[in-house]
Amino acid sequence: MRKSLLAIALQVRSSHKIALLPTAMSPLQFQKQIRLQEARRLMLGENMDVASASFRVGYDDASYFSREYKKLFGIPPHRDIAKLRSNLG
Repeated sequence: MRKSLLAIALQVRSSHKIALLPTAMSPLQFQKQIRLQEARRLMLGENMDVASASFRVGYDDASYFSREYKKLFGIPPHRDIAKLRSNLG
């Protein structure tokens, strides 16, 4: 299911007919959220580093990715993943 949401998010940019999604987010906001959630999953579940996960979900600039990640999740990606891992273990 995550891959299909990511695929949808990546296609949203090319669609000019969608004004708002049922989530009340713009297509760009929806795309960004899905990409960041997928990156979080990759870092946590597949032990991917920040730069690799950001590139995998479509960010060319790891620094920009980290800023966007912090806006969504409240803390930088490396600290968030460490915190989530400590809560699991």
